Amino acid sequence: MSVRVLVAKVGLDGHDRGVKVVARILRDAGMEVVYTGLFQTPTSVAVSAIQEDVDVVGLSMLSGAHLTLAPLVVEELRQRGSAIPVVVGGIVPGNDVDDLRAAGVAAVFGPGASADEIVATVRDLAADDRG
Repeated sequence: MSVRVLVAKVGLDGHDRGVKVVARILRDAGMEVVYTGLFQTPTSVAVSAIQEDVDVVGLSMLSGAHLTLAPLVVEELRQRGSAIPVVVGGIVPGNDVDDLRAAGVAAVFGPGASADEIVATVRDLAADDRG
């Protein structure tokens, strides 16, 4: 069974080159990728993830709002009874990683994360989610 991943840009961050590159990396690794586009809300991401029956949600964050928006996506998923793991990639200061993890984010990828690391982590999380 193929891994299904939803990637999204949450909030007012209009920079989408990175998320498109990651979407292509995941697709080229054999995963099915759903890209929701720019300016999504935490609620729209959670609803789309559940409707699309994805294994992992990936959020691309460059706006500095990661400590607010990523935990809201996790919360929206959990309120809907979903345990879909959420990963965050982008410009995330090292000091914020522990706070994101404490808020339920499964993994954080900063600048310089390799394609192999991203693919392996997403595959591992999808496998864990399927239990």
